[in-house]
Amino acid sequence: MSSSSARPASAAKPLVAADDRHRLKLAVQRSGRLTDDTLALLHAIGLEFESYGQRLFSHCRNFPLSILYGRDDDIPEYVGLGTVDLGIVGRNLIHEEGVEVEELLPLGFGYCSLIVAVGRDAPFQVPSDLAGCKVATSYPNSARRYFAELGSSPEIISISGSVEVAPAMGLADAIVELTATGSTLMLNDLRPIATVLESEAVLVANPASLIDPARRATIDRLLMRVKAVRAARRYKYLMMNAPESALPAIRAVVPGLKAPTIVPLAEPGWVAVHTAIEEEVFWESIERLRAAGATEILVSSLEKLML
Repeated sequence: MSSSSARPASAAKPLVAADDRHRLKLAVQRSGRLTDDTLALLHAIGLEFESYGQRLFSHCRNFPLSILYGRDDDIPEYVGLGTVDLGIVGRNLIHEEGVEVEELLPLGFGYCSLIVAVGRDAPFQVPSDLAGCKVATSYPNSARRYFAELGSSPEIISISGSVEVAPAMGLADAIVELTATGSTLMLNDLRPIATVLESEAVLVANPASLIDPARRATIDRLLMRVKAVRAARRYKYLMMNAPESALPAIRAVVPGLKAPTIVPLAEPGWVAVHTAIEEEVFWESIERLRAAGATEILVSSLEKLML
């Protein structure tokens, strides 16, 4: 072999780019009720990655982040052990597993409640009535902690799947189970008597990742993007025309993020008002604006909003 074709030993070692050394790992649900909304959020914050098929990992092309697709009940442990830096998972699973993670941000989807329910005609009215009874659940840790805090100790029966049928089959007197709409409870002649936990999808982090300066800087960059998308979904952008005399009443309805933008129109005595309004009070505010004298109200959705 000629000397020109020989390579130094060091050249055989793989080179690791700076971004790879500080690349974050994010665990998300591979398939389930949070998957579509999670992937939509990640694409909305500008991340470019592949999410098809049964792949286990995706590497973002335009951000130092790798995405791990896993089972939802494994994600809390992945984050707690430091296998990944971040996870998107239901708060109910964090509560159930009891792992040490830091909740960074609620994400506004995957809403559900962990509830105590009994048969429609059962005599139980409050959870303390279940002392000495059997309670079926797929969340045994959460159920035990809940009843222990009440000073009660029913027998907790761990069941995987179809928990709602346990009272009808005589397996239990009550259940502790997750519900989103309550329709499954009604179908099984159950009624809720208490709420253990209100849940939604949350972004969580490994505590060690948060105290690492390089990783924390990248996490903060990601958080800024998520917060901008979340804020945009809470607001609508309004443009309207109004007589100047109506401005005090309009300001009382829509003060804006700091103050509305006022632009004089060519017609004397008239102005254009630009502002943002929260979605949850949108229709009530529109009615009040029209009553105050606003006309030609144009409503637009926002993609990003940096607060």
